[in-house]
Amino acid sequence: MFFQSQHRRDCAAKQEERQRKLDGLPSSFFETCTETDNKVLDLSLSELVQRHTAGSLSTASILNAYGKKAVSAQKATNCLAEVMIQEALVPKDLASPTGSDCTDVPEQRPKPLSGVPANHPVSSSSAIVRLLHDAGAITHVKTTVPPGLFGLETSSDLFGRTSNPYNNKFSSGASTGGGGALLACRGSVIEVGTDLGGSTRLPAHFCGIYAMRSSIGRFPSQGTLPPIPGLESLATISAPMSRRLEDLEEFWKRVVEMRPWEYDTTCVPLPWRPINLSKTKLKFGVVWEDGIISPSPACRRALEWVCDALEKQGHEVVDFSPPSIPEGLNVGFQLCFGDGGAGFFGPLRKDEKLDPVMVAIRSLSGMPLWLKKFLAMVTRKFTGDEVWASMLEKFHPKTPAEERALVLSRDEHRERWYQAWEYEGLDFVLTVPHALPAIPAGTAEKVTLVSASYSMIFNILDFVAGVLPVSFVDRESDALPKDFMQSDDYKNMGLISKGAYSVYDADAMHGLPLGVQVVGRRFEEEKVLQGMKVVEDALEGSGRKFIPREF
Repeated sequence: MFFQSQHRRDCAAKQEERQRKLDGLPSSFFETCTETDNKVLDLSLSELVQRHTAGSLSTASILNAYGKKAVSAQKATNCLAEVMIQEALVPKDLASPTGSDCTDVPEQRPKPLSGVPANHPVSSSSAIVRLLHDAGAITHVKTTVPPGLFGLETSSDLFGRTSNPYNNKFSSGASTGGGGALLACRGSVIEVGTDLGGSTRLPAHFCGIYAMRSSIGRFPSQGTLPPIPGLESLATISAPMSRRLEDLEEFWKRVVEMRPWEYDTTCVPLPWRPINLSKTKLKFGVVWEDGIISPSPACRRALEWVCDALEKQGHEVVDFSPPSIPEGLNVGFQLCFGDGGAGFFGPLRKDEKLDPVMVAIRSLSGMPLWLKKFLAMVTRKFTGDEVWASMLEKFHPKTPAEERALVLSRDEHRERWYQAWEYEGLDFVLTVPHALPAIPAGTAEKVTLVSASYSMIFNILDFVAGVLPVSFVDRESDALPKDFMQSDDYKNMGLISKGAYSVYDADAMHGLPLGVQVVGRRFEEEKVLQGMKVVEDALEGSGRKFIPREF
């Protein structure tokens, strides 16, 4: 028998523990949902809380329905990291109803999330987990994430690969890919993930669900484990995801009403500010291109549908040419890996497998600067790809002075965006969440982390950004022209764009969800949620309401 490393033994032990938890569940959790279960699953967050608080719906009934869906989701997609259904069925100690270590919060406050299945893949010491428990939410599972919470696919030595519910040959996204898959399978009401470069919005786009990242300080994030600890110049935040837009808005509202600044000292004490845009004529600016990867035909069509629907409702939709997205992204990546990747790669075990995109980042980080500059020169000369060349020559460890200069560059970029937004008089910006639909399993290295540009730019700007599902890939209307690879459009693409388009196949991707991103400025969370509602209502009004597949 071959020697197994401690890492491999630990992974095997964790997988066995998860399987024991699954095997220990009552047989009823492996049965199909009954009519009663489906009625529970169909309840909105508000309805579920109201009935659970009134006593007409028990915790056991909620867990029976959502537990069944979680178990079936695990079988279909491998999305669960830990199963806590049995523990959730046990009544909490009346003397300490939440187990919270937040001493500033009165124990008798209302429970605005009573009975709501809401999960977060972190320890119970984080501010959001303590708040959820105090609000009466139920944590019944933890979901899978990739190593270090960075990547385009959710895959790890610990739990294997999490697949897309719509097609198991494709990615569920990352880093909250397990949460995205679970929600699409109706295994939870709310999932809370972390977001540094689109880690909740990409799974929402890939899996046909909803997500919104806030500005830093609006949603409790203290105590979570970021991919790069201590990185303040591009901070990681926690962000919720849901199956319904109304649930996402209601969850946001109820979390803020719990006064999250009493749980997380980094939270801004900003109460919920209701807003109604249903009768307001709005101005939307559309970013069609990021200057790196043009949206695939499928993703562009979803954005076009939204624009057409909004115009039919009387809203103004204009093209918006913002300050350079590649320039902002370049600054963001340098800030993320200004330590040469030590913060991210340091905790990795010796033989731990990484997402291929992070293997490429590590290789690039370790390459001598003179070699990177030489490769940048060759890239410019023979391909004309200025985006990739610029990233190559600037991707190296930074001195404190260089890092401070980058922070100034970031702030200047933010100011230019603000001025451009003000000049156009926009209410919202619309973009694709990613240039592609869900990518095929194992292709992240070709697509590269740079492809997250449409989502990551708004982390760099600290803008509020939400994603909602719009349509599905259609093998006929979304196909590339037969001679596309010989066309001038393809020949003029940069290396990053060519890599991404090498995996695009409308026929193989047929039926995968497509989302659109609605963006507002800093601390406009309430407004962006309403903007998402305006978009969803406009699509329904034009006969294009998104109807998710039943799993």
